[in-house]
Amino acid sequence: MSEHYYSKQTTTQSEEKSWSFNLRGQPFVFTTDNAVFSKKEVDFGSRLLIDSFTEPSVQGDVLDLGCGYGPIGLSLAKAFPNRELVMVDVNERALQLSRKNAEQNDVRNVTILESDRLQSVRDREFAAVLTNPPIRAGKEVVHAMFQESEAVLQPQGELWVVIQKKQGAPSAKNKMEELFGNVEVVAKQKGYYILKSTKV
Repeated sequence: MSEHYYSKQTTTQSEEKSWSFNLRGQPFVFTTDNAVFSKKEVDFGSRLLIDSFTEPSVQGDVLDLGCGYGPIGLSLAKAFPNRELVMVDVNERALQLSRKNAEQNDVRNVTILESDRLQSVRDREFAAVLTNPPIRAGKEVVHAMFQESEAVLQPQGELWVVIQKKQGAPSAKNKMEELFGNVEVVAKQKGYYILKSTKV
């Protein structure tokens, strides 16, 4: 099997780089590496998701599903210091980077776990789940992530998804509508959609 940023382990040689980036008005220093998603800058889709996200109406933890090296979870942990951000990924290198980035940006209200999709957090409940899903893993995997997210959301909890129109936004929207009975387009920029469904 060829390696992807959603593979558990990588044999790609490590070559860490650090750079600065502002998210939600806060400065961050991120360390990234080969074999992780969007290693040179925080990708546009993740930035749009970070900027569009509003705090859910219900109390509880927030899950960053497929956290990569951590920009979504860490920026929201800093923005909402009273929430615990749980960050999960299958990619071991990405998780190591997330832990390093949490430390070097002094973000403490985070828990970073290895998890294939939601396997490690199935017994928990969340106020919100955010994901920039691994489109290359295929539609079945992405839609399964939505389904598993619905199962761990508490009543009135929210699923937030960023997805490009050309990479399946219409079918993602339909799937979320089918699972939740509602879906809202919160933002739309440069072909990227921010979709939100509420568990009612």
